[in-house]
Amino acid sequence: MKETKAWTLNGYFILILILALLGTGAVLIAKLNLFSIALLLLGIILLTGIQVVQPNKAYAVTFFGSYIGTIREPGFWFTFPFSMRKAVSLRVRNFNSKTLKVNDTEGNPVEIAAVVVFRVVDTAKAIFDVDKYEQFVEIQSETALRHVASRYPYDTFDTGITGYSLRGNGEEVAQELAQELQQRLSLAGVEVSEARLTHLAYSTEIAGSMLQRQQASAILAARQIIVDGAMGMVQMAIERLEKENVVNLDEERKAAMINNLLVAIVSDRSAQPVINTGSLY
Repeated sequence: MKETKAWTLNGYFILILILALLGTGAVLIAKLNLFSIALLLLGIILLTGIQVVQPNKAYAVTFFGSYIGTIREPGFWFTFPFSMRKAVSLRVRNFNSKTLKVNDTEGNPVEIAAVVVFRVVDTAKAIFDVDKYEQFVEIQSETALRHVASRYPYDTFDTGITGYSLRGNGEEVAQELAQELQQRLSLAGVEVSEARLTHLAYSTEIAGSMLQRQQASAILAARQIIVDGAMGMVQMAIERLEKENVVNLDEERKAAMINNLLVAIVSDRSAQPVINTGSLY
């Protein structure tokens, strides 16, 4: 099915014609003229073709089982008498999915939910190609969300693994979700304006373990920064001592000094200095 424009006429002109037919028929009835019955029947038949269209609303018109077009323009219109007209909203709508439990690409159970912004762009497909397009949008949205979530890990934990993750690449995941939804919902004549993740978390049964993993990754990353800074400070201290000839250290004493400085800088607790009052050797 594909939407087409329905045949219409100005409804005000037809309404005036209907009133004229009914009025003339009423006058002729008073005079016992049989022609009045035909005028009254014609007026009633034309009255069945009157349709009022509100803004952002459309009516799909069927005539004895055949789709003959859609009335989209707001106003007061006349179309085929005895035709059936089904209303379809053209407004932008939101669909908030339920919180789904999905296994990511690593098999970890995660909880995920999304909001989908959509509107109907083809009334013929929305009415005749699918059964209840609102439910179709809901089911396909949840199916697409499950499929996209299962393709990526929840997080890469800064391990150097390249690729997208659900937590770290929310914009890219949302864009891919919107594209997949558009492919699925085009059958129903629906256009997807936007799709965004509204909830993302580990499932309760593994949330504690994954929190410890995240904390461990954060500690390792912090330690790496501390060690890199300590190495730079030690290197700068040794180079300055040698440059200014403050003291000449052999390789053994230089290694001992480097060890002491690294321990003092990297240690979690404050270092307790020990003053050497004897000979350096």
